Amino acid sequence: MTDIVTNEPARAHARIVYHGPVSPHWEVYSDYGDRTLIEEFRARVLARLVLLPRDDPQFRRNRERVMRDAERERISVEWDLGLAETSDY
Repeated sequence: MTDIVTNEPARAHARIVYHGPVSPHWEVYSDYGDRTLIEEFRARVLARLVLLPRDDPQFRRNRERVMRDAERERISVEWDLGLAETSDY
């Protein structure tokens, strides 16, 4: 079986922000895209990250799941982890 790679443009954009140890830890903001698509994606992201601080080992695994979900839905994702040097994954 081969992987099919498409170069189609993103349908939406999401910025996932870590707010620190105070609950809620995470928020998902959107710059553009279908509102329903973003709301469904936000619900799935928060379900995976709601109680996890960014330094928790489970966060890495769940971040990868969020990225795979975003790839399937063609949503570009930007992470703001509140570090001095932020990086996009």
